[in-house]
Amino acid sequence: MDNYSNFYDNVTCPVWKKCNGCQLQNLKYNEQLKWKYKKVDQLLYKYGEVNDIIGMTNPLNYRNKVQAAFGMTRDKRLISGIYQSSTKTIVKVDKCILEDKLCDKILLDIRGLVIDLGIIPYNEFNGHGLLRHILVKRGFKTNEIMVVFVGISPIFPQKKKFVAELIKIHPEITTIIFNINPDGPAMLLGEKEQVLYGKGYIEDMLCGLKFKISARSFYQVNPKQTEILYNTAMEYAGLKGEETVIDAYCGVGTIGLIASKNAKEVIGVESNNAAVKDAVTNAKANNISNIRFVCEDAGKFMVKMAEEKLNCDVLFMDPPRAGSDKAFLNSVVTLSPKKVIYISCNPETLARDLDYLTKNGYEAKNIQPVDMFPFSNHIECVVELIKH
Repeated sequence: MDNYSNFYDNVTCPVWKKCNGCQLQNLKYNEQLKWKYKKVDQLLYKYGEVNDIIGMTNPLNYRNKVQAAFGMTRDKRLISGIYQSSTKTIVKVDKCILEDKLCDKILLDIRGLVIDLGIIPYNEFNGHGLLRHILVKRGFKTNEIMVVFVGISPIFPQKKKFVAELIKIHPEITTIIFNINPDGPAMLLGEKEQVLYGKGYIEDMLCGLKFKISARSFYQVNPKQTEILYNTAMEYAGLKGEETVIDAYCGVGTIGLIASKNAKEVIGVESNNAAVKDAVTNAKANNISNIRFVCEDAGKFMVKMAEEKLNCDVLFMDPPRAGSDKAFLNSVVTLSPKKVIYISCNPETLARDLDYLTKNGYEAKNIQPVDMFPFSNHIECVVELIKH
């Protein structure tokens, strides 16, 4: 942990206390890593030795996905930025130390364009206005860029002018989407969208494979550390080309597709139908034929496999922050794969789930924390679990 550069020791942001996106900005980067390692070790030491955390040599501007809320101040000035933690107050942000610099510049130029075109931010108190927020995604390997304009209504009178002016300012943008979110939370995307420019999605490369990224697709925001995280998972899986693998919570198929290069068969299971469609597209784009995707609850699918006496050698599980529920963990024990690779974004729920799995036939062999989100208090871990 002491090997990481001190060049970033004096990084400061004028709004970090209001924004609350960088909870650890008061610590030097080496100290952040020590704090994160200590937290993981305190939670997981009883399950096995925790390896040193893997940090970043350059922990700045790593986010490939950025978004900004838009609103008006009391004196009628338009601002854009991030909602202050647990409030509806927008903190004005011009640039962020975590976000890709080009994406930040695009957001700033969009703010000026919104002013020039007279586009009114939506005011949820009086119901006036259109624009809720702007989302920008960039493929770091492909340099493809997506801009998503999120509005309250399908009526967007200035959309042709908006597209023309934005492409004039930033010709590197490859697609622009108009997403309609009439009644959901302000920073979420709605179900309906219109492609205003380009193909409606971008692509990026990860671990040597190509992935389609749509507006609503989940894709890790720190691709450099994601490759480290996933390569660690593959190393722990130790695939030899003869295994049947399940990728639970598979999303757009990222982990399963990477695993397919060294497995006999991979089954990706995901309850989100849109994600499954993207996963199938990603498999075809990479000419991978030894993987199939099932739109179903992963736990129920695994129980059915056990009832049919079907075999699973390796299970990859990458649950949300809430971890896995008891029903899913029961299904793991019922199916009884020889090896479980647990990828976690929350060490607290990981500790809870490891407690259950280690009491029901599994032993933690490797525990590897990875710093996916420098300057924040979030921590990712990969754990290798072996069946007794």
